[in-house]
Amino acid sequence: MTAGKLQSPAVQGWVSEQGGLGFDDKWNMGWMHDTLHYIERDPLYRRWHQGELTIPMIYAYSEKYVLPISHDEVVHGKGSLLTRMPGDRWRKFANLRLYLSLMWTHPGRKLLFMGCELGMEAEWNHDQPLPWGLIDHPEHAAIQRLVRDLNRLYVSEPALHQRDSNPSGFQWLVADDSENNVFAFVRHGDGGSVAVALNMTPQPLDAYRIGLPAAGNWTEVLNSDAERYGGSNTGNGGGAYASDHPMHGQPCSAEITPPPLGAILLRHQGSRT
Repeated sequence: MTAGKLQSPAVQGWVSEQGGLGFDDKWNMGWMHDTLHYIERDPLYRRWHQGELTIPMIYAYSEKYVLPISHDEVVHGKGSLLTRMPGDRWRKFANLRLYLSLMWTHPGRKLLFMGCELGMEAEWNHDQPLPWGLIDHPEHAAIQRLVRDLNRLYVSEPALHQRDSNPSGFQWLVADDSENNVFAFVRHGDGGSVAVALNMTPQPLDAYRIGLPAAGNWTEVLNSDAERYGGSNTGNGGGAYASDHPMHGQPCSAEITPPPLGAILLRHQGSRT
C-alpha cells in the first residue's frame, strides 16, 4: 500500500516524508554503550577515554537517531543508573545529573527508561511498581526536578531539537581537553544558539575560556549543580560575558566556571527567549 492510497487522515498523519509509515528513528545503541562506559569510570581515569563521548558524533547524522536508555541497561544485575555511577553518594547523584544533561543536549531524540527520572536505587523489577515514594526524599526529588526542567528546556529552546538530524545544528568547542576533562559544544537553531559545557571531574574550574558564536551576555539557563537539583551551587552568577576574542573556531569567547561533575547551558541574550 502506497502513501497515496491511504484514505484515513489519522493514518496519513503518520506517513513520513520518505513515503513510509513514520518509523523514521533508530535507537542509537552505540551512543548508549559508549557514554555509559565513560560515565561509569572513576573521573581519575576518564581523561584516557575522551573518544567514548566524541566518537558518536562521527555517525550522528547517518540515521535519524533516538538516544535510548534501554531496558537491558537497568536489569539483569547491571543495577540502576544511579548505582552504576562512581564515587560516594554525592558524586553518584552529581554524575547522574551530569549524564542526563549530556543526554538532553546531545543531538538525537530522548528515550529514558521508566524510573530513571527518580534516581532509583534498585534496578527495575517488572513484578513491582515504580518506587514513587522516592520523591519524598530531597535528593531523588531533585533528580525528577532536573528531568522536568530539561524536558521544558528541550521543548522551549529550538537549538536543542530543531536540527537534531542536521550537522548544522552542532559544533564542537572543546573535545580534546583530556587534562581538564571538559567537553563543550554549541547547538544551533533558527531562534539562536545554546552553548553547553560539561565538567567530568569533581573539581570546579575557574576562569575556563570557551569560544562562543556571538559577543555579549550569555544567560545560564540551566546548571545541573544548582542547589535546586541537589548540587553545590557552583556556577556563573547567572551568566557570562563574551568578548571579541576568537577561540575554538568561534569569533568570540568567555570565561566560565564549569561546576564539579556538572553541566551548564548558556543562551545568548539576543537569542530567542
